[in-house]
Amino acid sequence: MSNRLMLLDTASLYFRAFYGLPDSLRRADGTPVNAVRGLLDMIARLTVDYSATHLIACWDDDWRPQWRVDLLPTYKMHRVDEEVSGAPDVEVVPDALEAQLPMIRRVLELAGIAVVGAAEHEADDVIGTYASQAGMPVDVVTGDRDLFQMVDDDRQVRVIYTARGMRNLEVVSAAVVVEKYRVLPEQYADYATLRGDASDGLPGVAGIGEKTAAALLANFGTLDLLLEAVADPGSGLPPSQRSKLAAAADYLKVAPAVVKLVRNLDLPTLEEAGAELHPVAPEPRAELERLGIEWNLGGSVNRLLKALEAR
Repeated sequence: MSNRLMLLDTASLYFRAFYGLPDSLRRADGTPVNAVRGLLDMIARLTVDYSATHLIACWDDDWRPQWRVDLLPTYKMHRVDEEVSGAPDVEVVPDALEAQLPMIRRVLELAGIAVVGAAEHEADDVIGTYASQAGMPVDVVTGDRDLFQMVDDDRQVRVIYTARGMRNLEVVSAAVVVEKYRVLPEQYADYATLRGDASDGLPGVAGIGEKTAAALLANFGTLDLLLEAVADPGSGLPPSQRSKLAAAADYLKVAPAVVKLVRNLDLPTLEEAGAELHPVAPEPRAELERLGIEWNLGGSVNRLLKALEAR
């Protein structure tokens, strides 16, 4: 089997599992386990269907890094728990999901699945770094369009897009990005900066929508070259677009650094992280099976174990 790395946007997946499965799935003490069950089933299916030999569950050590907020205070502001004052920002996570995160970490550990995060960075940055440096084909599993900027056909990096559910997964290649947005993957971060994204608190440039953003990038190539055109009266940029871009100058100075993924984090190598998938050894397997019963994880543990045995 040829090597293939799968990078999970883990929070994206466990949120989807939490909202996709009934919270009536509980262990004996009443704690819901729907997110745990759903995530394990997702991993089992994804690794088999897409022939992953290596897997990293990328983790949000900091879901809203202060350096991004310093650049753009609106970044993810609508997702902050406003009841917390005088403390680091806390993402609004339902209590029933919060209670499951330690269980998720424990079962991933027992299954031998690497979990990697980075201080002051999001899981997206971990994904960006590994996808840029992997040296093998990469599948990025996410429901976040921001990661389309990582798609690279030449380096065999694609996105398995989950936004329409696990029954309607979409494999996103460069051709898909171009068809959907009329920009190349390497232009996607600039496109998102211009268009804006309410889900991340990016205001975008007032009066510049998706079609105009794509047309501007088709004409000028990059945001940097577009901003040079704004400053050049002879560039041929229409006056109305010039004025809109000029009015957003302060935003456009900082937003690209917020939107673009970090690709050079100092992370463990794939070998150091234990990314290669293997059947679970007897001792952790017995503990995982025991917890599967104790935590009422149903058939999810066995399905994951079988998927790992197929490596």
